[in-house]
Amino acid sequence: MKKLYYLETCKTCQKIIAVLQPLDGVEMREIKSQGLSEEELEKLYQRAGSYEALFSRRAMLFRQRGLNNQELGEQDYKNLILEHYTFLKRPVLLANDQVFIGNAKKTVEAAQQALQ
Repeated sequence: MKKLYYLETCKTCQKIIAVLQPLDGVEMREIKSQGLSEEELEKLYQRAGSYEALFSRRAMLFRQRGLNNQELGEQDYKNLILEHYTFLKRPVLLANDQVFIGNAKKTVEAAQQALQ
């Protein structure tokens, strides 16, 4: 199974999607219009090893809510990701048993190889 979680309005996601082309056989999942279910998040967690790895500290709500001044635990990260799409670090590519999170150059290159 191959699934890409992304935000349609995110310029970085758009650039990475262009780099990853062709995306034949990849289910595209726009997270704003269709949020993550707890079951889907659990699958990502199992591959990522933590909810924190899936959490975006760059989300505007992170600072607006003062979360940057709090000590968050795994359950907090999970609840925040489920509460609002913006807390999911993106894009997230699930390719068989591997997960690629974020936009770091090495991550994108590894994702490209996994899709070939």
